[in-house]
Amino acid sequence: MNGSIPGLLIGLILAAGLGWWLGRRSARRVPPPVTPAASASADLGAARERERIYKDLHDDLGAKLLQLVHGAATAPQADLARAALQDLRDVVSRSRRPPAALGQLLAEIEAETRQRLAAAGAELVWEQDAALPEVALDQSQTLHLIRICREAVSNALRHGEAGWLRVRAFRAGVELMLEITDDGQFEAARIGAGAGTSGMRERAADLGGDIRWNEGTLGGTKVILRARVFAPPALP
Repeated sequence: MNGSIPGLLIGLILAAGLGWWLGRRSARRVPPPVTPAASASADLGAARERERIYKDLHDDLGAKLLQLVHGAATAPQADLARAALQDLRDVVSRSRRPPAALGQLLAEIEAETRQRLAAAGAELVWEQDAALPEVALDQSQTLHLIRICREAVSNALRHGEAGWLRVRAFRAGVELMLEITDDGQFEAARIGAGAGTSGMRERAADLGGDIRWNEGTLGGTKVILRARVFAPPALP
């Protein structure tokens, strides 16, 4: 592919695919059942239809996004397409993904982040508390943590022009703390101005915590996420 790859093109592809999915879902909606047996049959049919639609989305839009990844003129453009492709895969696999253990999830986030930074010529420093307790996360918690971290990395690469990024994961009481610091540019006016940071705030709230953006010690941005994922200590 020649020339640049505008982010708008990726947005249009995803919007068209989701619009097509919603249209098919509405067109094939099963009438309200009148018996338990009919209800169970309708639920099974709807689940199978969702799986077919998810597969079509992955095969069609996924292939187009993969072409954009390999045809990008610059590293930031390739990263934008790569992140969009991973978002699509998350949506497609969410209904089939079993609950994940925290350690497994953090390993997946580290691997994805390391791959993205390496492709952009940036360095990752990953610091995870070895004593971090293991805990099972549900599908919603898993998706929220993945998407928050992915958006933070995207912002560091695309807006902050970072060449170095550090992730710290540790426990503070009942909360998982994630600190994502880069050496790029800190722009206070941009924080909260876009849909990305607004979505991160909403996801953090759904995790029972919050998220903040501060200026980092190296002049870049420091993202601080608090997520309530641990059980409180038992009373004596």
